Amino acid sequence: MAAIKRVALVAHDNKKKVLLNWVLKNKARLSSCELITTGTTGLLISDASGLPVTRVHSGPLGGDQQIGARISEQTIDLLIFFWDPLEPMSHDPDIKALLRIATLWNIPIACNQSSADFIVSSPLMEHYERLVPDFSVYEKRPLPKR
Repeated sequence: MAAIKRVALVAHDNKKKVLLNWVLKNKARLSSCELITTGTTGLLISDASGLPVTRVHSGPLGGDQQIGARISEQTIDLLIFFWDPLEPMSHDPDIKALLRIATLWNIPIACNQSSADFIVSSPLMEHYERLVPDFSVYEKRPLPKR
């Protein structure tokens, strides 16, 4: 991971308050991180905590995909995504794609308060050499004939 951790923060509507409270509880730890958020979540976090955030679009407007793109570009080190398993979302394919790309690139993912607590309180948060997958064989594979 980078010396300054780049942390993506995403929350569904029913989980925004939970994420906001978690951020406030962990403000000291997060103050040394670069925070990247989806739209409304970032506004709430910035207003309540005073922490600087980089906001991308709201999830349904492509924010989940923007976060995913940053993961694939190796510019995000940790995804904290408080999603609501009881609420169907119109952009479910985007949510699955975000979780898939984070898993593909071996990015730690916290999907609830407990897992987020474990990750940010871990000594590995200070120094961790994440294994970045090597997809060169995949990228060089022959394309199917038309």
